[in-house]
Amino acid sequence: MSTSTTTAHDRPPAYEWLTPSPREQIGWDVDVLYGPWPRHHRDIPLAEVRRRLDRSPVCGALALSTRGPLFDDRAGNEETLRDLADCPELLPVGTVDVRDALTAEARLDELAAAGVRFLRLFTVEQATDPGFPGYRQVVVDLALARGLVLLHDGDPRRYGPPLMDRGADVVFLDLHAYLLADFLLMAREEPGFRVTTRMLSGPDSVERVVHSVGARHLVFGSRTPFMDISPLTLRLRYADISDDEREAIATRNIEELLS
Repeated sequence: MSTSTTTAHDRPPAYEWLTPSPREQIGWDVDVLYGPWPRHHRDIPLAEVRRRLDRSPVCGALALSTRGPLFDDRAGNEETLRDLADCPELLPVGTVDVRDALTAEARLDELAAAGVRFLRLFTVEQATDPGFPGYRQVVVDLALARGLVLLHDGDPRRYGPPLMDRGADVVFLDLHAYLLADFLLMAREEPGFRVTTRMLSGPDSVERVVHSVGARHLVFGSRTPFMDISPLTLRLRYADISDDEREAIATRNIEELLS
C-alpha cells in the first residue's frame, strides 16, 4: 500500500488540456443562436446561452434569435435587438427572408437604421439556391450595396462564386475540412472571404488556411448552444501557428470588421 500523503486535490490534472490556457481566449464567437431549432427538441432561452458563454473562454459573441429565420424576419430582428440591448457581451445580428425579395429591402433598411453590421443568411432552412432571382436580388445586390458583412450558411462552393468580384465581406459558417481546397482557391482572389473554425476538424486544417492564405481568412465560430465550445477552443489552442495568428483568428479579424 502506498504511503504517499499526496491527495487528489494536490495532484496536477491528468491531462494538460484540462488546465485552461490563455491560448483559448476568444474575443468574438461569430456563430451563436438562441431559441428553438428544427433539429433539436428544446427551445433554448437567451439566459441559458449567456450562462454557457460565461463559463467558457469566449468574451463576446455575434448572436440572434431563431425567430427571424424560422418564423418572421421582421419580428425576429426586433426581438434580437430588444433582447440584446442589455447584453453588453453580445452583438446583435440581423437576418432576412431571402425567399421574399419584395420585402427584403425594407428589412435591410431597418437593420441599417439600427446600426446592425452583420447579416446572417439561412439559405438551407429557406431552401434558397444561389441561382434563384431572389438570392441575387437580396444578397448579391441589396445586402452588399449596404456594406453588410454576410454570415453565410451552406456550401461555399455553391454560394461563393456569385459573391466574388464584388468586394464582399463574407464569413462562411459551414465549411467542412473536406471542402477546404476549394475555399482556399477562392480566398486567394477574395480578401474578404473568411471561414469559421467550427468544421475544420482535419489534423492540419487551421494550419493549412493560415499557411496558404493567411490568418485573416479565419474566425472563431462555435454554434453555441447546439455544439460544445471546448473542442473548438482546444483546436485553436494546439494549432501549430503563431500567437499573433491565433489572436487574429480569436479576436482581431472580427474587430477589424467592426471598425
